[in-house]
Amino acid sequence: MLNPATALLTCAQMAQADRLSVEAGVAGVELMENAGAAVANAIQQRWTLRPVLVLCGPGNNGGDGFVAARLLQAAGWPVRVAALVSLSELKGDAGHHAARWQGPVEAVAPAALEGAELVIDALFGAGLTRPLQGPAAQVLAEASARKLPIVAVDVPSGLMGDTGVDLGAVLATLTVSFFRKKPGHLLQPGRRLCGELLMADIGTPATVWNHLQPMAFENAPSLWREALPTLQPESHKYQRGHALLWGGWPSTGAARLAARAAARMGAGLVTVAVPEPALAVYAAALTSIMVSPV
Repeated sequence: MLNPATALLTCAQMAQADRLSVEAGVAGVELMENAGAAVANAIQQRWTLRPVLVLCGPGNNGGDGFVAARLLQAAGWPVRVAALVSLSELKGDAGHHAARWQGPVEAVAPAALEGAELVIDALFGAGLTRPLQGPAAQVLAEASARKLPIVAVDVPSGLMGDTGVDLGAVLATLTVSFFRKKPGHLLQPGRRLCGELLMADIGTPATVWNHLQPMAFENAPSLWREALPTLQPESHKYQRGHALLWGGWPSTGAARLAARAAARMGAGLVTVAVPEPALAVYAAALTSIMVSPV
């Protein structure tokens, strides 16, 4: 069975996981509170106290930002919030947490960066499908130009979670995401744009796995360890296969590396077949690997 810990979930599957969590009894406002708390905790663990600007978007990503802002403020950090929309336009869980923010809300604009020494990007999450533009693109570009640390919530705004395609994102110092990674966290250029990637548990019940069918997994030994033949005490090299490689000439490096890899992964015997003039080169470079002139 594939290890669910290495599963990659699409944006649609993550939305499904959130819906299933609510159906299992975990309130959406609680999931959002836990997400924002994970962002605030990650910042406090990595940076000393400094002025923070939280950029909040119109959806749940912005709600996470309002939670992080409130918790950092409660911990004594100087925090300002800039939002793309007015608080009255925020609905549902995001509206609930936005209403709990005790402080002014500015407009998202490069001018809002004045005095900030760290930026939380809670503008758009992984489901964005259009290029980042307008004030959101301008303020992030300016923050990047000023070399301010940027902490992205879920993904850097402008990064497509399902593909890793860049629609105008800037490099984040840290990305805090939740439950499971998405393909865009690992596929370039998304991997580079995320900076350090931290996955946080926000209280998603284990029962949601009964309804999810991930189609992609992050490479890890748990995916293929059981498929490797187990060596027994009485095993010997003639039971573990004979690998034959064709070695080139005059370039020999790739074939020599491949021969060592074949031996290292468990082939009982490894032979490199090489043109006659190359025999001495291969033989001098390889030990415990046979070289045969052809």
